[in-house]
Formats: sequence, structure tokens, C-alpha cells
Amino acid sequence: MRVVAGTLKGRSIKAVKGTNTRPTTDKVKESIFNIIGPYFDGGVALDLFGGSGNLGIESLSRGIDRVIFVDRETIAINTIKQNVKDLKIEDQVEIYRNDAFKALKAIVKRGLQFDLILLDPPYKGQRINEIIEFIHENELLAMDGIIMAECLKEDELHESIGDIHQVKREIYGITAITIYNRVDEN
Repeated sequence: MRVVAGTLKGRSIKAVKGTNTRPTTDKVKESIFNIIGPYFDGGVALDLFGGSGNLGIESLSRGIDRVIFVDRETIAINTIKQNVKDLKIEDQVEIYRNDAFKALKAIVKRGLQFDLILLDPPYKGQRINEIIEFIHENELLAMDGIIMAECLKEDELHESIGDIHQVKREIYGITAITIYNRVDEN
């Protein structure tokens, strides 16, 4: 895997060893960022199922100021740490080993809000609708913020949850990429 664009373009990213994670391919990653960016003017991102850190690192390369990475697997956390170290971006990240919902509750306590939230959970047993409901209820997404959710194409995601609305859904093989935006409804 490589960083597709931005300040880190062409730099290698190590994948997580084993079969517990499924990295987003460079082709799909490029399509995602063409939809949601392709570049950012600062901001804070949350990569809730960090895996190798692939999507969060791409966000940093394209202009996001800071990324919080979360993953529940130790091997994934170690891979993110190694990738961040190799790319010399340690001062732009926070990395936590935690379950997604426990991490979200900790984020609420910190009073954080994000301009970009990346949701790329394991396909089996994903709970994207519940996660977006939690994000909405706790106002974790900034106004005009974006959520990118990756899942199986047959998974049904809500079109709207409060002021968070689906704006695009693209299919790539067995994968669906769904983009949400938080808009002021007043």
C-alpha cells in the first residue's frame, strides 16, 4: 500500500499481518478521497477502525491537521505506530487500543468534534448505523463534517440520522462506500 496523494504521496504503508484486517485498496482509497476531498484545509479526523492507519494517514497527507486512530487489535495498533514512526508524523496523531464504542464514549468526555470520521470496520458484524447514531446523539461530527463508511454492498445503511445525511454511495466489487454530511437544518 502507498499514500496516493498529498505531502506523503508515494510513501509506503505497511499492512497489518494476518487475516483479521482487510486493507482498503489504493484504487478504492483514491476514489474515496476524490469524493470527500480530495484535499482538506486543516481539521481533525477520527479513524475509528484504524487497521494499518491507511485512511487516516491518507487524510493527513491531504491536509488534515490531526488524526485520532482507534483499533481494538494490538497487532493493528503496533502497525499504525510503526507506519506513523516511519512517516515521521508522530506529532499529528493519537493512537488508542480500544473497542469502538468505548473509544467514542471517551471522546465524548473529552468534548471533541471531528471534521472527518472514517468508519471501515470488519465487514462481519459491523454496526455502522449504531455508530452514526451515537455520533449524532453526541454531536461528534462538526457542522459540514463528513463521515465515510465502508461496508459490504448488501449492508443497509440509514439514509439519514438526525442532521447527518447520506450524500453518496458507490459500489466497488463487494464493497460499498457511503458518504455522509452533517448539515444545518435551520
